Amino acid sequence: MEKKRSCRETVAVVLPSLNPDQKFSAVVDGLIADGFEHIVIVDDGSDEAHQKFFEQAARHSQCTVLHHGVNKGKGRALKTAFTHVMRHAPELAGVITIDGDGQHLLPDIVACAERMLEAGDKVVLGCRDFDQPGVPPRSVAGNKTTNRMFKLFYGITISDTQTGLRAIPRQFLPRFVEMEGERFEYETNMLLQMKKRGIVFLEQPIQTVYDPEDYSSHYNAVKDSWRIFKIMMKAKFK
Repeated sequence: MEKKRSCRETVAVVLPSLNPDQKFSAVVDGLIADGFEHIVIVDDGSDEAHQKFFEQAARHSQCTVLHHGVNKGKGRALKTAFTHVMRHAPELAGVITIDGDGQHLLPDIVACAERMLEAGDKVVLGCRDFDQPGVPPRSVAGNKTTNRMFKLFYGITISDTQTGLRAIPRQFLPRFVEMEGERFEYETNMLLQMKKRGIVFLEQPIQTVYDPEDYSSHYNAVKDSWRIFKIMMKAKFK
């Protein structure tokens, strides 16, 4: 009997990055140590001072590093990686997108990828539990606000609208490459377009990880919720 191949062999990890730091290297090293064989990294126009991190990653046979000469946005970086997998890795069953800051833990990455392989025709979203103790209040408020907007305007019930951990079967990659959005709005558009295009998603519970310093300097519940609201309204009335 043929041995069942794991997600580490059949799913490409997609990792977009702009001006990475040591956390990025730790994520890449962790993936390799865990046995992932296909890691597609997109340098989204990082400056010269940060190229050493991509050079280090490129030394590993498991890593393919793609470069944007200038910053084009996370959406375009994801599309660049999806296109690469479509063209150059026909043997792979799909991709899983992650962030390079250590927010997504290895067991959760594996769980989402394996569930995608089991389902076969569904996108799997790694969803955090915002009701658990220790989650910053601003994050709880922002997530619950956007959850309500998704339900009200689109009839989409989703517990984590801002998750970057998403496992996508190969057959859907052409559709995701065609979707609008070049920067952070692309991840919201992905969720909205899945509804329109009849792509079913499953939620996989994952651990909630926060870096207090990074979180406090980058997260703004009102601003981020307003940004998502504008994207949703644009899509609604287009």
